[in-house]
Amino acid sequence: MTEAIENNNNAIEEPIDLIRMSLDERVYVKMKNGRELRGKLFAYDQHLNMVLGDVEETITNVEIDEDTYEELFKSTKRTIQMLFVRGDGVILVSPPTRPGY
Repeated sequence: MTEAIENNNNAIEEPIDLIRMSLDERVYVKMKNGRELRGKLFAYDQHLNMVLGDVEETITNVEIDEDTYEELFKSTKRTIQMLFVRGDGVILVSPPTRPGY
């Protein structure tokens, strides 16, 4: 980005700046292998390793019915107090919605 986007004296010049602005807020993280995380972002680094708190993890598995060959989606949810997320498994990080964007 050539121009910085200004919002409440915070400049977004690089994609990682959006993550920085999400510290201490709830974020949505989509992981490889059908995992989804929602939690409060406590820390991150340049590799997108993250520490999340009060995490709700949803794991979605697809199974094929042997008789009908239908896809069956099964979701499992659990709550984790504190979680370290390794950045190489991250597909997407969605910050909270901000007014005006």
